[in-house]
Amino acid sequence: MKGYDYSQSAAYFVTICTHNRGLLFEEEEVKKILDKEWLNTGRIRQNVILDEFVVMPNHLHGIIMITQGVGAYCDTPLQNRFKSPSKTVGAIIRGFKSTTTRQINLFHKTPGIPIWQRNYYDHIVRNEDEMNKIREYIKNNPLKWSLDRENPEKVGTDVLEDEIFRHVRNKAEIK
Repeated sequence: MKGYDYSQSAAYFVTICTHNRGLLFEEEEVKKILDKEWLNTGRIRQNVILDEFVVMPNHLHGIIMITQGVGAYCDTPLQNRFKSPSKTVGAIIRGFKSTTTRQINLFHKTPGIPIWQRNYYDHIVRNEDEMNKIREYIKNNPLKWSLDRENPEKVGTDVLEDEIFRHVRNKAEIK
């Protein structure tokens, strides 16, 4: 959302897609790299708790919870205050993309090949009901790959996916 402080304490549902939506994550070794680095994200950042996540053939869904905001203090304007970029959702995603790109390219011996699309989708989770629906969607996403909106051979619709992403489309911005 324009003007929103993405370092604020909140839960964020993120979707990160591969470059040109290529099916780059079908190999088990690549999935292990992504799993390891996603979990490492929560270990190396004190302000981050990771919730559900899943690696799909051409994207990743996850819930990132930022536990301590670093916004403005008292009457100090946010834009005039130094803020560590490592505490924002964008910085967290950039760090994850950077390290996984290096590791996947090292594994494939393909230096410099893009792995991720430039942007990502995010949605600020507003309440517990919404959080539970997103968790359910993430957990069941592999079972519904044939219905997934990111599947180039999609054969139907997933009602829960439509509900979640209709809401995300209406509220979230592409980063």
